[in-house]
Amino acid sequence: MTQAPTPTADTVRRLVRSLLESGSGGGAGPEVRPVTEQGGLDTWWVGTRHVLRLAPDRHAVVRQRRELRLRDLVRPHVGVAVPVSVAQGEWSGRLTCTLDTRIPGTTAAVHDVSAVGEDDLAGLLTGLREVPLRQAEALGVPRLAARSLEALRAAAGRAGRRLAEADEFDAARLTQLTAANAAQLTAPVAVLVHHDLRGEHLVVSADGRVRGVLGWADAAIGDPAEDIAGLATAVGSPAAVRAATLAGYGARPCLRGLWLARGDTVVRLAEALDRGGAAPLPVLRERLRRAWEPILLERVTDA
Repeated sequence: MTQAPTPTADTVRRLVRSLLESGSGGGAGPEVRPVTEQGGLDTWWVGTRHVLRLAPDRHAVVRQRRELRLRDLVRPHVGVAVPVSVAQGEWSGRLTCTLDTRIPGTTAAVHDVSAVGEDDLAGLLTGLREVPLRQAEALGVPRLAARSLEALRAAAGRAGRRLAEADEFDAARLTQLTAANAAQLTAPVAVLVHHDLRGEHLVVSADGRVRGVLGWADAAIGDPAEDIAGLATAVGSPAAVRAATLAGYGARPCLRGLWLARGDTVVRLAEALDRGGAAPLPVLRERLRRAWEPILLERVTDA
C-alpha cells in the first residue's frame, strides 16, 4: 500500500483553496491548523467555519465515503447537528478528502452536559433507533454481533488486578457484576449505533446543550448498549443512564451499557499501563472515573 505523504499547512491551504473555488466560492488563503485531539483521519481546522479531513489510506477512503452518505441518512432523525460536507475531492493519488462545516461549541471534555443536554442525548438515541436499517445496510454499514458481557467481565477482572497492583483501581468494585447478572443483561434488538460516542465527538455549548455529534465512521448496526456505554465514558454513567431512560430504554439495556463501559475502561487503562494506548493515560483515567460514577440505584443501595 502506498504511503500517503504527511500533509503540511501549505499543502492543506492549497487544497482548501481549490476545494472552495470549485465547491462553494470561498476566499483564498484560509488559516489552517491541525486538530490534535482527534486520531484516525488527518484533520485540520480551516478558519472558523470548516474542518478538513484527509483519508490517509484506501481503507479510510471507503469509510469516509460511507460516512458522508450515512450522515445524510441520520441527519433528519437525531435532533442534533451532524456535519455537512461542503466540498469533496482527492488530496493524494486516489485518497479522498472532505471539507465539512464546523459545528459551534466545544467538547464534552470541556463542558459538562446539562439536564437539557441529557434531553438532547435522549433525542440522539431515539433517532438512531428510528433510522431504517435497510437503508443503512444499503450504504455498506456493517452489522456487528453483540459482545459477550461474561467475556468482558473475565477480562476486566484480570485487568482490575493489574490496576490494583499499580494503585490505580479497587478491583473489588468489579464484584458488583456477578456471572449470573451478566447472563441476564443480554443485548436488545439491534439498531443503528454511532459506536464511537467519545467526549471528543460530542459538541457541547457553554450552557451544557449537546449541539452536534461528530465521528460517524465507525457506525454499525448492533447493540444499542454500546452507545449507552460510550456516553457513560463521555458524560458520566448517571447522565448516560438518564438519557437512555428518556429514550425509552429499560433497566437491562442501561445496566448492560453501564457494565460495558466499566469493563472497557478498566481493560484499556491496564493495557495502556503495560503497552501504551491510543489515548493518553490522563484521558483513560478520566473515562474510567466517569464510567464508575454511581447511578441513582447504586447510591440508594449504598446509603
